[in-house]
Amino acid sequence: MRGEALNWRFGVNGIQNASVAIFFIIRYSVVIDFISSHYGERVGPASRCCGRGIRGFIEIRVALNKRETAYIAGMKNNNLSLPNIADVARAAGVSTATVSRALNNPDSVRAPMRERVLRTVMRLGYVPHAGARALKLQRSGTVGAIFPTVDNAIFAQAIDALQQRLSDAGLQLLIATSGYDAAVEARQAMNLVMRGADGLALCGTGQSPDLLQFLRQRELPTVHAMTFPVPAGMIGVGFDNARAIGQAVRYLLDLGHRRLAMLAGITRNNDRATARVAGFRQALASAGVAVPSQYVVERPYGLSAAREGLRALMAESPAPTAIVCGNDVLALGALLEAHAMGLQIPQALSVVGFDDLEMARHFHPALTTLHVPTQQMWHSVADRLISKIAGDSVHNATEVNVALVVRESTGPAPQ
Repeated sequence: MRGEALNWRFGVNGIQNASVAIFFIIRYSVVIDFISSHYGERVGPASRCCGRGIRGFIEIRVALNKRETAYIAGMKNNNLSLPNIADVARAAGVSTATVSRALNNPDSVRAPMRERVLRTVMRLGYVPHAGARALKLQRSGTVGAIFPTVDNAIFAQAIDALQQRLSDAGLQLLIATSGYDAAVEARQAMNLVMRGADGLALCGTGQSPDLLQFLRQRELPTVHAMTFPVPAGMIGVGFDNARAIGQAVRYLLDLGHRRLAMLAGITRNNDRATARVAGFRQALASAGVAVPSQYVVERPYGLSAAREGLRALMAESPAPTAIVCGNDVLALGALLEAHAMGLQIPQALSVVGFDDLEMARHFHPALTTLHVPTQQMWHSVADRLISKIAGDSVHNATEVNVALVVRESTGPAPQ
C-alpha cells in the first residue's frame, strides 16, 4: 500500500495519523505542482516518498482520501481507556458541540461555560485529535519561522518573543534555519508549508523570486521582519538598517573621527547586512568623508572571525580610529582582539555594535551600540500573523525605532 510510504515520509506510525497526512496533502497539493514545474523529478523528498515521484505522491492523496472518513468515524473506538469528546460533554453537562466550540472558538462560548468545559478537559485528561481538528478547522494551528541561524543571541530572543505571543493565541511555532542561503530558505519554506503551516515569519525581504511568487499564489499569511520599508504587497515589521547605522556614523563624526572603518557581516544573501554597509557609506559620503575600499571588511558573525577582521583593519596604514560593526558579536570580538593587541579602548580606538545584546552592557569596556527593540518587533510580527490567519486586515509596513546607546567603548578621536 502506497500509504505506508507516506507514513514513512511524515514520520508517523500506521493509519492512525492518516487524517493529519491527508489534511496536509489536500490543502497543499499545489506545492507538488510548484516543485514539479520548477525542479522536476530531481526533488528528493517528494520523489522518495513513494518511489514514483510526483505522480505517486498525488496517488497517495487519493488512496488515503478513501480511508480517511472511515478512520475519523472510528476514532472513538480506539484507546478506549482514554476520554473522548462525548465523555467531556457528559461530565460538563453540555453538548459535544459546546465542547468543540469552547476548544476551537472559545470567544463564541460564555465565560462561565467555557471555564467549566476547560476544567473538565483538564480533569479528565482529554486531548483533541490533531488530525480531526485540522480537518474540521482547515487550519493546523502551526506557524513556521525561518531564521538564518540560531547560533546568535538576537535570533534566540526573536524565537522567544515569537513563541510567547503565538502560544497566547493557541498557535505552535515551528522553527527552521537557512544558513543565509536563499535556496535552503526556499526548501525550508516548502517543508513548513507542506507540513501545514498556517503562516510564515521570514527575516528580511531577500527571498528567492520563486519562493515569493509561490507565497503570493498561495495567499499564505507571511510577515517579513527586521527590515523597513518593505516592497509593495508584503507585510513587514522592522527598521531601516541603513538609517540606523547612520546614527552611529554621525555620532563618531561628532567625536572628531574621520578614519572610520566597518567590520560588516557577510552581505551575500543578507539584505540587512547589505543595507548596513550602504548606510555606512552614505553617511560618510554625506559628510564629505572618503571611505577607502580596504576600510570595509566582511566577516561571518563569530568571535574568531571578528578578531581576525579587526587585525586586518588595524594593519592598514593609516589605521582607523573608529570601527562600526555589523552586529554586537562582531563588536565584542573586535574588543577582545583590541585588548590582545594592547589597544586602549576608547583612547586609541572606538568600537560601536548593533543589536544591544545583554552581554554588551556587561562587557569591559561596556559596548556602545544600536538598540534594537527585539521583543517588541517580534511580538508585532506574531500579532500580524495571528490577525492574517484569522482573516483580519493589518498594516502592511510597521517601523520600530532603533536608538544609539552610548557606553564606554567610544570616545573622542585620538590627537
